[in-house]
Amino acid sequence: MKKYIFTSESVTEGHPDKVCDNISDSILDACLEQDKEARVAVETFVSKNQVVIAGQITTKAQIDIEKISRETIKEIGYDNEGTDIDYRTCKIEINVTQQSPDIALGVDIGGAGDQGIMFGYACDETEEYMPYAIAMAHRLSYQLTKVRKTGEIPYLRPDGKTQVTVEYENDRPKRIKAILVSTQHKPEVAIQTLREDIKQKVINSIIPSNMMNSSTKIYINPTGRFVIGGPLGDTGLTGRKIIVDTYGGYARHGGGAFSGKDATKVDRTASYMLRHIAKNIVANGYAKKCEIQISYAIGMEEPISIYIDTFGTGKKTEEELLKIIKDKFDLTPKGMIEYLKLKEPIYKATTNYGHFGKKDSTWERIIKL
Repeated sequence: MKKYIFTSESVTEGHPDKVCDNISDSILDACLEQDKEARVAVETFVSKNQVVIAGQITTKAQIDIEKISRETIKEIGYDNEGTDIDYRTCKIEINVTQQSPDIALGVDIGGAGDQGIMFGYACDETEEYMPYAIAMAHRLSYQLTKVRKTGEIPYLRPDGKTQVTVEYENDRPKRIKAILVSTQHKPEVAIQTLREDIKQKVINSIIPSNMMNSSTKIYINPTGRFVIGGPLGDTGLTGRKIIVDTYGGYARHGGGAFSGKDATKVDRTASYMLRHIAKNIVANGYAKKCEIQISYAIGMEEPISIYIDTFGTGKKTEEELLKIIKDKFDLTPKGMIEYLKLKEPIYKATTNYGHFGKKDSTWERIIKL
């Protein structure tokens, strides 16, 4: 009997890195609302009441980057530079140029916007075909934000993290061994009140009771205090939560970040496409888990390589599955963009709680192979 323990984490939208991802994707969406052909590669950095936005944008759209940034920070819920950041008073520095003409040479003819390797993954552990630990961690983070924004727990602030440790038996989730929730809060609340509220209104409302028992460890704000948070407590940077964004470390990652990049960047588009394919291989009953790798060269349309692994769970051979993939899907940048409808302003909705497993995303739809 094979037993092992695996842990994944998630973060709330108030985490400094996610503030940056959110600003970058909001800028991308604003460009695409006016110009479907916009080329965007924007990164954001936040620190003590300061936001720095840099990158390349080539577009006909007329956008106000500073206004977008302030509105995004306000929507997250940050309004206090003494404990995190204030959308009204924070300093915003913008350093944006146009896309390099050397890169445009290849992209303009339909080639990849960069070289690189990308992965897609799916398994049958949850209804969204995601690994159990990251799925539960995302649900906890989402609930943590929900009880803050609805006022159900009125003393919470936006920054927060969750972590779920799962015990596996014969490659199936058996029980949750540990849960960790760290949440920013206002200074006046007693730690025991906070811990009881988080346990009842966040953990118990999300985690299935049959997956916990008396030996499940629950940790809530282990230091006893989390008042200073957001960009004041820690710097943030676009693209620094790539494991949170994907599969919680349960599957491989090519290394490229998603947020702030338009669909000509295969870091994002190919990862979305491979998730779609892997999910449908599992959903169609061809395997219980599936991981796919692809590689591209800058300026080239066709991928250099494709690799698939079903970890011994496949009902078809890897060679048969590769043939299905090549026959069914156009894996050129242009083909993937058209198939997944990636020229639309959809990216802000992907920023938080993972890019995969959300029902409304085009790459999450289930088709017949």
